[in-house]
Amino acid sequence: MSQASALTKPARPDPLRALVESHSIQTFILLVIIVNAIVLGMQTSPRINGWFDGGMGSTLDIIDSVCLWIFVVEIVVKLLVYRHRFFRDGWNIFDFVIVGISLAPAMGNISILRALRIMRAMRILSMVPQMRQVVQALVRALPGMASVIVVLLLLFYVAAVMATRMFGGMFPDWFGSVGKSLYSLFQIMTLESWSMGIVRPVMREFPWAWAFFVPFIIATSFTVLNLFIALIVTSMQSIYQATVQEEAEELEDTIDKRHREIVRTVEALAREVNGLRDEMTQWRRAETAHQDRD
Repeated sequence: MSQASALTKPARPDPLRALVESHSIQTFILLVIIVNAIVLGMQTSPRINGWFDGGMGSTLDIIDSVCLWIFVVEIVVKLLVYRHRFFRDGWNIFDFVIVGISLAPAMGNISILRALRIMRAMRILSMVPQMRQVVQALVRALPGMASVIVVLLLLFYVAAVMATRMFGGMFPDWFGSVGKSLYSLFQIMTLESWSMGIVRPVMREFPWAWAFFVPFIIATSFTVLNLFIALIVTSMQSIYQATVQEEAEELEDTIDKRHREIVRTVEALAREVNGLRDEMTQWRRAETAHQDRD
């Protein structure tokens, strides 16, 4: 029996699943997302809306509805293809929720629901692999970021109490209470008008105030916030290494599978050659015996 006949035939692929997962369909959906995001932005301008107004309504509204129903059809087809496995993938759940939110404005003229239609543009995150890796890195970094956030909140609270005690009497608008101090310190941390807007006026009354604000900025803006960046970068590196390791394992499995197939093929050929050798030997013996009798 030949080696080809010994191999089992692969399972017949699902044509609908192959269509959904094809590169052309994925590219088409990505283009629809981009077009829909542009249309939703254009709809916020009354002037641009006036350009597209027609007898049957705004062309932009029609394009928006077409894009939405394309997304609905895509989700329905995926549900038919994957069934219960559809909800095992977090990105499928993300797409399902986004499309569901987009359908909400059809139930009423609520402005906040209409504003949520722009959430459809977030589907780009699930369509582009590089963006998915960034989101996965952020999610994976959340446990470590929680500890950094607690440290940052502790620094903010301690600094807010100190600032309220020291500067609240002279500057009640900025440091009159712990809440006001927290907001002012947050503005200082973001480096938004922190010097001319807050610190220098405070230093006119308290020349030593720099000794409080400068360490606070260093501790929050340059140290703690950099920890967030370090955690995200570390998470992205781990995801990249895991991806490389997975690809390497898949390549190794493919090579190992091909190696086993080659070994089986060589063994089958060796058996056939040995069989032919035995047949040749028997034929020669029979020919020799025939000649001896003659």
